[in-house]
Amino acid sequence: MRPYILAETNWKALKDASFDLALLPWGATEAHNYHLPYATDVIEADHIAAEAAKNAWDKGAKLIVLPTIPFGVNTGQSDIYLDMNLNPSTQFAILCDVIETLNRQGIHKLIIFNSHGGNNWKSIVRELGLKYPNMFICVSNWFRMPGKNEHFDEIGDHADEVETSLLLHLRPDLVLPRSDWGDGNEKTHKIKAFTEGWFWAERKWTHISEDTGVGNPKLATAEKGAHFFKVVTEKMGDILYDIAMADINDLYE
Repeated sequence: MRPYILAETNWKALKDASFDLALLPWGATEAHNYHLPYATDVIEADHIAAEAAKNAWDKGAKLIVLPTIPFGVNTGQSDIYLDMNLNPSTQFAILCDVIETLNRQGIHKLIIFNSHGGNNWKSIVRELGLKYPNMFICVSNWFRMPGKNEHFDEIGDHADEVETSLLLHLRPDLVLPRSDWGDGNEKTHKIKAFTEGWFWAERKWTHISEDTGVGNPKLATAEKGAHFFKVVTEKMGDILYDIAMADINDLYE
């Protein structure tokens, strides 16, 4: 039993417990190229959140990891078989209920531990922050951690070398043989402003990728995945500790 994982602990341990911080891992259920499981984002969220929480717990932080939400926003993948979608309005409703529970029970810090690029939290967090002014709500995106190019040769954004390496480390039993890996080639927008980042439109996934991947996975290895997992979870553990220990009324200098 890991006492910082809500799904594993029990009422005997929790009836007199008190936590300063809650983590809500949030993934997605969707195709990841030909070779990775649909639950790739969930697996990553589970493992990275748990290990980062352990690192913070071992330093003295009082935090609890909530069960991972397995579905995310996949509105651009509606034609990919069994890619599961939660609309942003549904995410808002779920978060309202989660925050209502935490707030009522005296846990006033929440990290949405995001593991899916299609989940866009800013407008939701702004509205919930107004609704619950005594809550500190923030979002982490482990996959946007700076410095990935120090650990990998080709960075993509979906089922690429990074994710494939992580899954080869975390769940190699769920990764198909290399002969089944797609190239992850991405078609880019014909209108340049969209690729420059100052215009945005949702990508229709089957229009940009033949294998649902974006980024070449071919140089992925379990060793790269293990190294990156350690780097991410150690750095994330330090940040979780800092947030758990912080006074939310005294965050600026």
